[in-house]
Amino acid sequence: MDYRSSGVDIEAGYRSVELIKDVVASTKRSEVIGGLGGFAGAFSMSGYKDMEEPVLVSGTDGCGTKVKLAFIMDKHDTIGIDAVAMCVNDIVCGGAEPLFFLDYIACGKNHPEKIAKIVEGVAEGCRQAGCSLVGGETAEHPGLMPEDEYDLAGFAVGIVDRKKIIDGSSLCEGDILLGLASTGVHSNGFSLVRKVFDMTEESLGTYYDELSGKLGDVLLTPTRIYVNALKKAAEAGVRIKACSHITGGGFYENVPRMLKDGTRAVIRKDSYDIPPIFKLMKEKAGLDEKMMYNTFNMGIGMVVAVTPEDVKTAMQCFEAAGDKAYEIGAVVSGEKGVELC
Repeated sequence: MDYRSSGVDIEAGYRSVELIKDVVASTKRSEVIGGLGGFAGAFSMSGYKDMEEPVLVSGTDGCGTKVKLAFIMDKHDTIGIDAVAMCVNDIVCGGAEPLFFLDYIACGKNHPEKIAKIVEGVAEGCRQAGCSLVGGETAEHPGLMPEDEYDLAGFAVGIVDRKKIIDGSSLCEGDILLGLASTGVHSNGFSLVRKVFDMTEESLGTYYDELSGKLGDVLLTPTRIYVNALKKAAEAGVRIKACSHITGGGFYENVPRMLKDGTRAVIRKDSYDIPPIFKLMKEKAGLDEKMMYNTFNMGIGMVVAVTPEDVKTAMQCFEAAGDKAYEIGAVVSGEKGVELC
């Protein structure tokens, strides 16, 4: 008896590391010390010593049950982008620049080529976010997980000068809410999505005219990364007063997180284009509209509050970064919360 006969293939682990070395190296920032294979990732902070009060900002998340679609479609090269997006989009809400990322893959059996595809997606997400993939872990869990399944999670660290932290403390009545378009469902609400549609290869391979594509491809579209959009706005002098990443819990849970006491967000539902996938789900399953806004992003992946004077510049910066932006509402005085009208 040996470790391999118990279900853990160490040689497959070595093979996975060899396959991902180049894609990991493609994310390397100048501050990264050392290479892949150490016990820990090292990142020099010497370039940030001129900050008055540097603050590290961290976030961790996963892709939820969206990975189920990757299993069925046998497509694993984009789910890693989702893992990065879910983490870096959270930390940029605080005004931080993402520095580095680590991933964790738990699998029933280590298939090196599949693991390499997953990490290719992680690396692509890191390149989009401008951060380095400095390490990770692939854990084989025989008997705990089916051999062809895995789960993926990640952890990101960023930095911001304390005086530039975005915390909503300066919000006031009259501030304008801008919405950055999502690329679809992103990585939240898939437990409900999997109830609306049959999770079979045939169903996911069905072409829908209203989607202009196959269902599975539309649902598996990676989460949009908003790092560059917010960075460009900040560099242009836009004062971002508050920011909310619209994830699980949709508008009703996430928008209030950007508000201070005594302020309320009013958002116009007709102020932007709702992607067809949400309309299809609503019609197919008869979903309640309020429940949808309490579950999905409904086409807006990030909400940003700015002064009226900064709206034009912010919109130009967002669109220069490749993001579609909308003026979706405003901040008013009142009980902390969000009103959709």
